[in-house]
Amino acid sequence: MAATTATMDGVKPAPVPAAAPAPVDTISTRRVIAFFAMVFGMFMSILDIQIVSASLSEIQAGLSASNDEVAWVQTSYLIAEVIMIPLSGTLARIVSTRVLFSVSAAGFTLASILAATATNIDQMIVYRAIQGFIGGGMIPSVFAAAFTIFPPSKRSIVSPIIGLVATLAPTIGPTIGGYLSHAFSWHWLFLINVVPGIIVATATWFLIDFDKPEYSLMKKFDWTGLGAMAVFLGSLEYFLEEGNAKGWFDDQTIMLCAVSATLSGIVFFYRVFTIDFPIVDMRSFANRNFAFGSLFSFVMGIGLYGLTYLYPLYLGRIRGYDSLMIGETMFVSGLAMFFTAPVAGFLSSKLDPRVMMMIGFTGFAAGTWTMSHMTADWDFWELLVPQILRGCSLMLAMVPINNVALGTLPVDRIRSASGLFNLTRNLGGAVGLALINTVLTHQTSVHFSQLAEHVNAANPAATEMLSNLTAQYNNSGMDGSQIAVKKMVGMVTQQAYILSFIDVFILLTTLFSTLVLMAMLLKKPQPVPKSTAGGH
Repeated sequence: MAATTATMDGVKPAPVPAAAPAPVDTISTRRVIAFFAMVFGMFMSILDIQIVSASLSEIQAGLSASNDEVAWVQTSYLIAEVIMIPLSGTLARIVSTRVLFSVSAAGFTLASILAATATNIDQMIVYRAIQGFIGGGMIPSVFAAAFTIFPPSKRSIVSPIIGLVATLAPTIGPTIGGYLSHAFSWHWLFLINVVPGIIVATATWFLIDFDKPEYSLMKKFDWTGLGAMAVFLGSLEYFLEEGNAKGWFDDQTIMLCAVSATLSGIVFFYRVFTIDFPIVDMRSFANRNFAFGSLFSFVMGIGLYGLTYLYPLYLGRIRGYDSLMIGETMFVSGLAMFFTAPVAGFLSSKLDPRVMMMIGFTGFAAGTWTMSHMTADWDFWELLVPQILRGCSLMLAMVPINNVALGTLPVDRIRSASGLFNLTRNLGGAVGLALINTVLTHQTSVHFSQLAEHVNAANPAATEMLSNLTAQYNNSGMDGSQIAVKKMVGMVTQQAYILSFIDVFILLTTLFSTLVLMAMLLKKPQPVPKSTAGGH
């Protein structure tokens, strides 16, 4: 109804102000280019988690490192990255997304150069920690940008892109790493980042204009909370990464990490819930969809990083594949993800996200259930269908999880929430690897004991095999009885490994089948009102 103003002649309508322009579902070319530069930066950062995994033996030889030392090439990166990821939302508010991302890209590039020039394992561990910490600042910023600057109508395009990068990069990491170390040298695992890193840092510095810095917040920065969070997440990550190899609480360092994580965690959460400007904003967990989305992301981290670890472990330990052969076999999952991404984007605008999640979780469970029937003879073709199911299902699940978790939050919370959301996926991977390694170690021992009980003189088949092997090697002029016993032990050990792998795949099948039921508990998310869709 028009407003009125009083005059001496009576009442007349006041001039009607010009209507505010309606939100439009368009975005400038500048921002699109900036976003894709950010996506590529995130791809480099996530790729470098796994790019060294298939080439640790080459790095170990090049730096004259022990088995325990070379493992830190990956562990130091993960520990440093997991600290930076939740911190990035606060830093983006203080210095702006532009400064945080471009400086992170430049620092990541410099750290990559340093890693390539490392002359001993100590230098490599330090450089990898720097690389992981700085690179961790790029990951949540992309998720925040996708749900801040793009209108809801474009999310069927941008959500599959970030979902594809988040899942594809760690999956093809061993493939790219294996190829580079075989074709060139391990130095190129890091040098490959240099030219793209310079381009990403330059492009984001000049093109990002999504937000403005709030330097005044620096006065409220919680240094105590930062220290507590660093000790908490760093100790927790080390505890999960190294616990199984060191016998968990039988090791003094693991025990110290457990105590440190507990005490620092108490301080961290106390600071988070009691000060005005906490280092991490936990209020987003009050949103039911974000809380469930983060839980699903945690479990997807178990599946994503767990299978990226399990497949190469099986192929190397049972089939005797080298890093390049493992990478070529693992590439199937990457292709499946790539071709499923546009399908997932299309379906996200047509289907209830809960239905998409259920399809994805069911497909993932079907893939791991298929793997629970594995034998020592399984090769590329036997692994083909499970890998396709894994790749397709990850994309079909991740896209709606991203939309449910971040797509309904207020814009002012997305930056901080995206850090927490990405943290849950990485922690899920750490917990998953710790669980998988523990089950493998324990069950291998159990199965070996059970199988060994049947390999004795009372078992005609075992006795006959032992006699045949002894005769075979005696005829070749060797100590047949001793070699035959070693061969029998090797066969039993291999079968124990296979049975322990099967146990892990059954556990994963149960876990993802449970998620199918949990998806039904979600409320159908309501779209964000267009007026809060972000700056366009």
